[in-house]
Amino acid sequence: MKLPLAFRLAAATLLTLGASLASQAGEVQIAVAANFFAPMKAIAAEFEKTTGHKAVLSSGATGKFYAQIQSGAPFDVFLAADDETPAKLDKEGATVPGSRFTYATGKLVLWSAKPDLVDAKGEVLRSTKFAHIALAAPKLAPYGAAAVETLTRLGLLAQLEPKFVQGESIGQAFSFVSTGNAELGFVALSQVWENGKLKSGSAWIVPAELHGPIRQDAVMLARGKDNAAAAALIAYLKSDAAKAVIRSFGYDV
Repeated sequence: MKLPLAFRLAAATLLTLGASLASQAGEVQIAVAANFFAPMKAIAAEFEKTTGHKAVLSSGATGKFYAQIQSGAPFDVFLAADDETPAKLDKEGATVPGSRFTYATGKLVLWSAKPDLVDAKGEVLRSTKFAHIALAAPKLAPYGAAAVETLTRLGLLAQLEPKFVQGESIGQAFSFVSTGNAELGFVALSQVWENGKLKSGSAWIVPAELHGPIRQDAVMLARGKDNAAAAALIAYLKSDAAKAVIRSFGYDV
């Protein structure tokens, strides 16, 4: 049976529109600090639905990404765990000028997979209830640096340093605690917090005055200059939809 002309024209128009959108869709390679990987996965999924562009995520330590970017790693956008590293890349001419902005302010938390180990004031740090405490390497990961600063201000650094189990990134520090290789550790709140509550275990959210602010900046790298998908991602990260996701993981925006 021959379809009506109007139906055939409408179908042809939809096919043409679909092909046009597909041809315009691009791909953006994103280097994501480990603490922000979970929220960025959620944001990337909505970004792809909204724009048609594909977001390819790589997760790791901010310091390691810095070295990779210096060596020519093929990233278009960098979401760091601090504001210093993107600023440094700006000065070195490795970014698109004017693209840098703070996408989130992170929170440090002392966390244990055990539901009754960490108290609400972090007094467990002064106890003998643990043999190992995990943290990210302070020279590579800003959350690790914040953990060391916290212990220094509490006067506990020298006492607890022999118990350190260091991960290359905050993701590895979290893994040490979640698998029981360390009874507790300093991780990002976003790793253990979702929709306004702790997902599991026990935790003490470290007061902001015990360490410098963990301002996390995003920047478009030089490689992403003419990439429409990269520009669309930067814009999407500033949207209300993205900010709602970021807040749901415990960040300030």
